[in-house]
Amino acid sequence: MASWVLSECGIRPLPRFYPKPTNSFVSNPTPTFKFKFNPTIKPISSTLDSREGFFSKTRNWTLNVATPLTTVQSPSEEDTERFDPGAPPPFNLADIREAIPKHCWVKNPWMSMSYVVRDVAIVFGLAALASYFNNWLLWPLYWFAQGTMFWALFVLGHDCGHGSFSNDRRLNSVAGHLLHSSILVPYHGWRISHRTHHQNHGHVENDESWHPLPESMYKKLEKATQIFRFTLPFPMLAYPFYLWNRSPGKNGSHYHPDSDLFLPKEKKDVLTSTACWTAMAALLVCLNFVMGPIQMLKLYGIPYWIFVMWLDFVTYLHHHGHEDKLPWYRGKEWSYLRGGLTTLDRDYGWINNIHHDIGTHVIHHLFPQIPHYHLVEATEAAKPVLGKYYREPKNSGPLPLHLLGSLIKSMKQDHFVSDTGDVVYYETDPKLN
Repeated sequence: MASWVLSECGIRPLPRFYPKPTNSFVSNPTPTFKFKFNPTIKPISSTLDSREGFFSKTRNWTLNVATPLTTVQSPSEEDTERFDPGAPPPFNLADIREAIPKHCWVKNPWMSMSYVVRDVAIVFGLAALASYFNNWLLWPLYWFAQGTMFWALFVLGHDCGHGSFSNDRRLNSVAGHLLHSSILVPYHGWRISHRTHHQNHGHVENDESWHPLPESMYKKLEKATQIFRFTLPFPMLAYPFYLWNRSPGKNGSHYHPDSDLFLPKEKKDVLTSTACWTAMAALLVCLNFVMGPIQMLKLYGIPYWIFVMWLDFVTYLHHHGHEDKLPWYRGKEWSYLRGGLTTLDRDYGWINNIHHDIGTHVIHHLFPQIPHYHLVEATEAAKPVLGKYYREPKNSGPLPLHLLGSLIKSMKQDHFVSDTGDVVYYETDPKLN
């Protein structure tokens, strides 16, 4: 009936409004309406509740909404509640696995070997060119390029250690020993400790590499140790010393079969890797007598330390240096998924292809079985599931110079974590800086 009366008066039905605003409307206490007035008609009463004469056909009123009730979006999750990176995710490992295409799990040994052939050829080619020209203007370029290629060899051996190189364990072992021994890394010793890192990543006590120190342990360190650990460039030269003696608070060596890193059944593997490492060290000593120590320093020694810096630089930034603090866990709060989600992807510009997309680290940490040449595609497929738990890396220029700022900032701020609490974040020692 009301609709018929309004239509007879030439007036559209008023939008329904409420004395109290709801979540779907802007909170305008009193909606304001603008009427077009016909001067020949006597003005209507100022209140809308006065019905007499208002709906008369003799009064030709038209209604326009001057300030309409504006519909707005409901507050987003980001507005109503700040994202907590330490909270359990609303998905599980199976959800991520299901989102990744099946072909991403396929290991192609021929493709893996093609990368080995490519990288080894580049290494020998660079050494031959540097020796031929022997020009001090070119040596620095050679050192950076060759050190980066040593790092690329390490990444391929890293795939062997994870079994993502191929499904053939013997091929993985042979290729891994050749690649890692050539750059003075004990393959099985590293492989086993790195497995420990993956299985316990994000756990304050059980993680293996670049894990945080509890405050009490940090304060027991000598001042010189604190300075060396957090003052550049010293932390970027730490890897060989870590192989010999691990991190503060942990005992054992990657070369010794009786280290608590290894199970009794793994002693034979460790001895094999240590023997290969020793053979490579002996070869380098012989080459020193043949070519001279200065030439060997230029050809191998300096590129080796560039490789060490790459390794420490990349592995550190995959677990530190985000603009928002990343959580670390203890006790029941830790899980394989939550620990893996605190890793970071990084963009290295031109270096991405050279070091086999190791910057796509989140999916690698959760599923180390995926070959490196499928990591980018697998990451893109998993992003919708990961949501805010995936932290999009900043785009790099040709060289990842932007990451130097992240490294410096993290070294100044990320010193230790609290001795108590099952979800903790890095804290800063103001006296150290």
